[in-house]
Amino acid sequence: MKMGSHRKQFLAGGLVLAGALALAGCAGMGKKPTNTLPPPDAYAQLYDSKGADRGRADIYRDTTGLRIELVARGFAPGTYGMHVHAVGQCKAPDFTSAGPHWNPTGAQHGRDNPMGAHHGDLPNLVIEPDQIGRATLRLVGSRFEGDGALLDADGAAFVIHAGPDDYKTDPSGNSGGRIACGVIVREDAK
Repeated sequence: MKMGSHRKQFLAGGLVLAGALALAGCAGMGKKPTNTLPPPDAYAQLYDSKGADRGRADIYRDTTGLRIELVARGFAPGTYGMHVHAVGQCKAPDFTSAGPHWNPTGAQHGRDNPMGAHHGDLPNLVIEPDQIGRATLRLVGSRFEGDGALLDADGAAFVIHAGPDDYKTDPSGNSGGRIACGVIVREDAK
């Protein structure tokens, strides 16, 4: 008999717990999910020389400067240099219209160069077989808009190059031709 009363208490406790969980689940219905990212402050839709979609770079202002969240599609496995360029133009086929690297301080190229680096110098993008390239990049101390900032009078572009950046050779790290480009535009300019 004693065993039966414990069993009834256990079952009753389980029913109360299940009911509480069901009510808690209902309480959250109709609310927006809390794990969604805020919209970026700016973005660059990336295209290759034939106009094919090659991904997107979303740019956010944060407490240290700027953060870039990159998704790169359609690239073969390998290592690619990538940079922020000083002019907001991406004229195919060679994207030279994007100008040199964004360099408001007049530094030389490369994080391994004692006279570097440009604000637009970024780490290499490594794409593994059967993967989409993803990277989170930080531009510490970089400003978003105004004179010398990312979005100055002539804008900026995000460029992916054909080869890896050697992180030291001025002015572009021997990273090869420009194979994808996207003009950086303010999110609110849509």
